[in-house]
Amino acid sequence: MSFRIGQGLDVHAFTDGDHVMLCGVRLSNDRGLAAHSDGDVAIHALCDALLGASALGDIGQHFPPDDEQWRDADSSVLLETVRDLLSGQGWQLANLDLTIVCESPKIAPHVKVMRESLARMLGVPVGSVSVKATTTEKLGFCGRGEGITVLAVALIQGDQ
Repeated sequence: MSFRIGQGLDVHAFTDGDHVMLCGVRLSNDRGLAAHSDGDVAIHALCDALLGASALGDIGQHFPPDDEQWRDADSSVLLETVRDLLSGQGWQLANLDLTIVCESPKIAPHVKVMRESLARMLGVPVGSVSVKATTTEKLGFCGRGEGITVLAVALIQGDQ
């Protein structure tokens, strides 16, 4: 059994809107996130972590932001596509860890449903999925409430 680890990072700025998508979960918010797709910054970072671990490129290669096919796309479709790419190469997720960095919306009340959502999309036990949040103590663009950053780490396993 082989193991590989990958990391992902994604950032989206706030824009007009009434919700954000995080981990496939719609959260009410006084602003949305600017993006070509639905702006699920957590799923985008996770896709990059998985693609990096499997050496299959990055999210921009597989879902180019200038490709109209992906305009307003549901990011869960992106994640499921990445999951299937990995599976086709003999890889499966062992575990993942996400850190959502923002001042708002508050993440803690939604962690359980976010973990369940990601586990369902990836076909893994909820115990393999970690979602947590932090702030930057009002420092930087996240601290000023200008956007959200997500850091992702994924461990994959396979028979390579």
